[in-house]
Amino acid sequence: MSNYAYKGKDFEISRAQAVQALASRVEISADLNPILLKPLGDYRSSIFLRGKFYKKMHADDYYKKFVQKNGMKTVLRSFHTLEKNHDLIIIEGAGSPAEINLTKYDIANMKLAEKTKSPVILITDIERGGSFGSIVGTMSLLEKKYQRMIKGFVFNKFRGDLDILKPGFRKLKQNTGKPVFGTIPLTKFLLPEEDSITSNSKQLALNRQNLKKIDSEIEKLSKVVKSSLNIRAIEKLL
Repeated sequence: MSNYAYKGKDFEISRAQAVQALASRVEISADLNPILLKPLGDYRSSIFLRGKFYKKMHADDYYKKFVQKNGMKTVLRSFHTLEKNHDLIIIEGAGSPAEINLTKYDIANMKLAEKTKSPVILITDIERGGSFGSIVGTMSLLEKKYQRMIKGFVFNKFRGDLDILKPGFRKLKQNTGKPVFGTIPLTKFLLPEEDSITSNSKQLALNRQNLKKIDSEIEKLSKVVKSSLNIRAIEKLL
């Protein structure tokens, strides 16, 4: 779900997925964002399927009439299209995979990982606090088959001394049996944000004039991520 969209020649997807395509050095296409919800207010959204406007729907109708019948089919169509042309596909989940009140409607997280036989890395935003409790709680709420699919954790947006986290990492491993693949420090970039909550006037607009600047910011971000994660351990999951 996003208010910020990228408009291609004959399609529209979330701006975040367009930036990810630039970072991945691949063509921006509708299949990178098979379902886009643009909120309208009063629990209604404009629904775009594979880049094309579908209809305006109330949240209740979207979940009960669309998601359960055609949602996963739409997503898998895009996945299989991408699968034909790429050796590696990274699937970004949405929100929490353990929203137990929405389990049967959640096609963005564990159900999709199961359908595509994808190993899962659970990423937590430590800047908000409560990351250890969030991870343990999430793992405990997931079905056993989904617990097994999660291969490890990443802590994002950390500020401070990494040593202070190490006792927590050990207890987390004892509690879940899963490793921590790394901790990414909180770093400020000028890349376009996904939503208005974190946006500010200094962020770059996604347009042709800013492509070189955006590419430079992507390069900075990639260096931070690469130096913060155990890439070899993650590669072994593939």
